[in-house]
Amino acid sequence: MIYNYKRNQIDITKYDTCIKKSINARIYAYSWYLDIVADNWDVLVLNDYEAVMPLPWRSKYFIKYIYPPSWTQQLGVFSKSEIGERLIQKFIKAIPKKFKKITIQFNAGNDLSIFKTQKRINYVLPLNKSYEEIYKGFNKNRKRDLSKAKREGLIVKKNILPKDFLQFYLQSKKNLKLQSNQISTLKKLLSIEDTTVNIWGIKKESQLIACLIWIKEDRRITYLLPVANNEAKNTGLATLLVNTLIKQFSTSNFQLDFEGSMIEGVANFYKGFGARKERYYNFLKYNFL
Repeated sequence: MIYNYKRNQIDITKYDTCIKKSINARIYAYSWYLDIVADNWDVLVLNDYEAVMPLPWRSKYFIKYIYPPSWTQQLGVFSKSEIGERLIQKFIKAIPKKFKKITIQFNAGNDLSIFKTQKRINYVLPLNKSYEEIYKGFNKNRKRDLSKAKREGLIVKKNILPKDFLQFYLQSKKNLKLQSNQISTLKKLLSIEDTTVNIWGIKKESQLIACLIWIKEDRRITYLLPVANNEAKNTGLATLLVNTLIKQFSTSNFQLDFEGSMIEGVANFYKGFGARKERYYNFLKYNFL
């Protein structure tokens, strides 16, 4: 049976254990992460936390709706057992009717091909080989940019302060402009004082010119938010940041999750490291009728 629990009714230990042991675990689904990024969230639970489906939601003009929070690429159903179409159908049917609009980006372990959805593209790179073997899979553009970056003689600093990252990010010219609530959420994520959330950067003459936020979980490294100025882009420093991450975690059981992208130029950058394509699904439904 599938139960619907509000946030204050959830057995957090059982819930997080389900996420941790699931075959398709994602950092986005952990309770601490959802507490930061979601305005509110409930959860659907199969029996005694055999499978779970978090439901981040908002309310506007007294209308409740499920939405994908910022910094949360893939949610959906999580389980330590194989997740079939019938189980996904049951979870979707169990979503309370009080939610008048439902937008969920299901994780790549959930097959929604029988539903009317939008297919999204992600790129992931297994890090279970030696660095030398992974490097062989780089394309000529990534190898060329890495050579350019090394000629600059700059190093990746692994202890960038959150305030320095935010200042650099907000002053940089970029395609993604954050709203005030997104900045507030980002500040909360960056305040995590353990090895989960990491900020790496490259400085020139004491000034940041490239930076990256990445998140570490049990089996996945999530490439959350990169930013680089034009000088850094032209000298291959974005490639150097990724290469340093790959080198540190090579010969491990981690995967590097690039979080996208549907933008061709960005996708080509990720593919250039030898990353493989991973499909996930955006599900949209209205309950007004």
